[in-house]
Amino acid sequence: MTLSIGERAEALIAELGISSPSELDIEAIAFDSQVEVVYEKMSGCEATLVGFRDRAIATINPSGVRGRERFSVAHELGHWHLHRGRSFACRVDDPSANLASDRHFEKEADTFASHLLLPRMLFNPAVAAYGAPTFQQITRIANEFETSITATALRLVSVNTLPVIVACYDRKGKRWAIPAADIPRRWVLKDKVDEDSYTFDMLHSGKECAGLFKQPADVWFQNNDAGKYELREQCIPSFDGGALVLLYLESPMLSAGFDWNVNRRYNEHGSYVTRRSTAR
Repeated sequence: MTLSIGERAEALIAELGISSPSELDIEAIAFDSQVEVVYEKMSGCEATLVGFRDRAIATINPSGVRGRERFSVAHELGHWHLHRGRSFACRVDDPSANLASDRHFEKEADTFASHLLLPRMLFNPAVAAYGAPTFQQITRIANEFETSITATALRLVSVNTLPVIVACYDRKGKRWAIPAADIPRRWVLKDKVDEDSYTFDMLHSGKECAGLFKQPADVWFQNNDAGKYELREQCIPSFDGGALVLLYLESPMLSAGFDWNVNRRYNEHGSYVTRRSTAR
């Protein structure tokens, strides 16, 4: 049976007998994979990988932020295990940089890195201790695993144990959004930040969002029936001037029926306009 990217990364952790976050020494894991890690100032990229036969050198641009450096090493290890035979120059200091792109290899390396640094067997118990963690609690988990807040929040989504969406918005609108796999696809986020959201207040007036707070779901979703539901919202500033947003859907939203109207367009007579007819 072919292993998924995440399973391949976590198999490395199992083979090394790692049983706690403190044992996730990324340089030692790289060494075991025949990859030498070198920290050296670079311009134009955050990391490079050059391999020959069964050995490689990963050069990492020192950032002064340990979580970003560790992610860069793990990302290059992803390239080594998944895309051997190629050379890479990557901007991988934060995984959100690749979420808004269509760079297939980079996204695969990000997936490998997140599983390597935050393996399910260690990460899930840490999350379960908090129930539905706030950003403050996600920060504690990130500190324990020496990962960035963004990488940790995205891993919270990918393990799919909670009805959560992590998104990034700025004043212009949505940069990217990642929902947990079990969230119904009928829920469609707005492209712009609603004035009634805590995220709007933070982006426009710097008002801190200290915890998870309830909101009508229509503050965040385009669906006509969203006002019948509630969710919980929290946001923090992202390192590049935007907002990292955490949305937990309440259980009634998970059992809502299919929404036939979302993303449907109508003409001036109230008739539904198909994609084919709009292209004419």
